Amino acid sequence: MVLIRHRMQQHLKLDPLPELEIDECALCPCFPRPMSGTTIQGVGDFFDLEKLCVLGRGNHGSVYKVRHGQTLAIYALKIIQQGSNDAYVSHETEILNCLDSPFVVKCHGIFEPRAGEKAILMEYMDAGTLDTIFRDNGPFSETSLARIAYQVLNGLKYLHEHDIVHLDIKPSNLLVSKDMKVKIADFGVSKIVQGIGTRADTNHHNMCEGTHAYMSPERLDSHTFGSGYVYAGDVWSLGVTLLELYVGHFPFFPADKRPSNWMELVLVVCFGEFPSFPKEASEEFRSFIKCCLEKEPSKRWTVSQLLSHPYACLGERLGK
Repeated sequence: MVLIRHRMQQHLKLDPLPELEIDECALCPCFPRPMSGTTIQGVGDFFDLEKLCVLGRGNHGSVYKVRHGQTLAIYALKIIQQGSNDAYVSHETEILNCLDSPFVVKCHGIFEPRAGEKAILMEYMDAGTLDTIFRDNGPFSETSLARIAYQVLNGLKYLHEHDIVHLDIKPSNLLVSKDMKVKIADFGVSKIVQGIGTRADTNHHNMCEGTHAYMSPERLDSHTFGSGYVYAGDVWSLGVTLLELYVGHFPFFPADKRPSNWMELVLVVCFGEFPSFPKEASEEFRSFIKCCLEKEPSKRWTVSQLLSHPYACLGERLGK
């Protein structure tokens, strides 16, 4: 263990990333007048959008609930603040512009309200995120998670078929409607990859972007687990997300314990024991999670394989 710790300290440069902070929906001041000529097809001028409240704040800006003045349609508007990483902005806008799936949040257009600032107009999901629902109501049932798993898998299938790896699947990046439609959001650290099959070529340094608690072993320690299985990382993140929402806490530690530092997190995720299940967990749920959380990426089930799993099939039936 000492040797492992020493080697990983040499290779890992992990800085904590702040989580999304959810605020109360409160009245907000008006937007600044946009640059001349800035419009979105079907919506009109940026200045026609009225801020209603703040939905959340993250690393690169804020998300607002807005109303279009002429049609009264409700949208979510993500304002990416000046000074944000240019790569973050370009990745998210480039990817959102080419996506069209019922399992991925829809982008209605992109503004430049003022020099150096970007605004992304997206569909509004009226129940918030899986994280907000979890915080308000506690752990999810197996049946609810089956419906969620099926929808997220379909979203990932669409992304992977279009050579996109999300890299930051977690409860706060999965948006929900009141009728439990679930859509993948936030593509700021996502990548368009090149390659064939489950292996693809991409810059490993960029693969370390995202939320470390949901990263797969191969993303945390590519020297031990390999660096080519980029799509498999999304499957791991989904498995951690579902198990966390089921047991009510980050599953690799007891409910009353948090990692004291990033090294402890990495050692537990990469080399620790498999998380334990509550005794009431069904065999189908246990099997599905184990297929997602296989530490060896070449043995981890793919999205297509998971869609044929009995637990995902249950989710499909429940959603009809």
